[in-house]
Amino acid sequence: MDAFVHVPWVTNVTARAKINLALHVVGRRVDGYHELESLVAFAEFGDRLQIAPGTRDALSVDGPLGAGVPTDGGNLVMKALALAQELAPASGVRLSPLAIRLSKHLPHAAGIGGGSADAGALLAWIGARHPALRPSLAERCVSLGADVPMCLSGEAAVVRGIGERAERLAALPAIPVLLVNPSVPVATPAVFAGLARRDNAPLIAPPATGFSDLETLARYLEAARNDLEPPALGLAPAIGDAVDAVNAAGARFTRMSGSGATVFGLFASDAACHEAERRIAASRPGWWVKATQLTGQGS
Repeated sequence: MDAFVHVPWVTNVTARAKINLALHVVGRRVDGYHELESLVAFAEFGDRLQIAPGTRDALSVDGPLGAGVPTDGGNLVMKALALAQELAPASGVRLSPLAIRLSKHLPHAAGIGGGSADAGALLAWIGARHPALRPSLAERCVSLGADVPMCLSGEAAVVRGIGERAERLAALPAIPVLLVNPSVPVATPAVFAGLARRDNAPLIAPPATGFSDLETLARYLEAARNDLEPPALGLAPAIGDAVDAVNAAGARFTRMSGSGATVFGLFASDAACHEAERRIAASRPGWWVKATQLTGQGS
C-alpha cells in the first residue's frame, strides 16, 4: 500500500462583516445611484468559506443562518466566481473549477456586508493566488454590488462614490464591538427611498494619522452620521430598541451600520463587550447578538 496519500488542498477563508461606522449620503447621480461618503471597517467575525478543487464550479451552504440561501448562479459567491472566470483569460490565468462550502453566520439584509463580504472574500483569495488577475477583479467587481470592492480590499477606509473609491485609513486599533440585529430584515431600496434629502453635508476627513484609541474614534464618530438610520428606523422601529439596548449595556458609542438593521456598539474592553452580549442575548432571545473585534483588516 502506498505510504503517501494525496489529500486535495482545502483553504478556509473568513468573510468578515463590513461595518459602516459613518455613512453620509451626499448626492445622487443621473443613473439613480447615490453618492456616498462612508468610514468603513471590518469585524473579526463573519461567514466562512471552505474552498477546494472540484470537478466543476459548485456551491453548498450550511451554518446557523444558511437556510434558504441559494446555491445557484443567483448567489453572489457564484457571481463572483463567474466574473473571475470571465476575466481570467485576458490576464493569462487559468482558473480550475472550485468546490465552495459557505457557512452562513451573518444575517441577511442586515447592513454588514453579508453576500458582498462572501463575494469579496472569494475574489481576494483568487487574487492572492493569481496576482495578475487582481487588478481586473478590483476594477470590475463593483458590477456585483457597491459593497463588493470594499470587501475585496478588506481595509478600513473612507469610501466614496457608490463604493468604488477608497482611501485607506492610516490606523485603526482593535476595538471590542458588539453587533446586534433585532431579526428584522430591511430592504436597502426602501431605506434610500425614505431619505428626506440626498445632498447632505460631507464626511469630515479623518485624522491623517488615523485613530489611536477608542476615545479618539468615538469623538470623531459623534461629529458624523449615518444618514440612512432615520429612514430605516421609520421602516423598522426595532432598530431603535437595539440602539437603546446596546447603549444601556455600556457601549461608548452606538450606531446603525449601513442600511440596517444591524446596530454596532464600541466598548472599552472585551470583558464589557462580552457581558453586554450575554445580557442582551438573555433578554432578547430572538435577536442576533455577537461580540467581536473591530479591525482595519478584512479578508
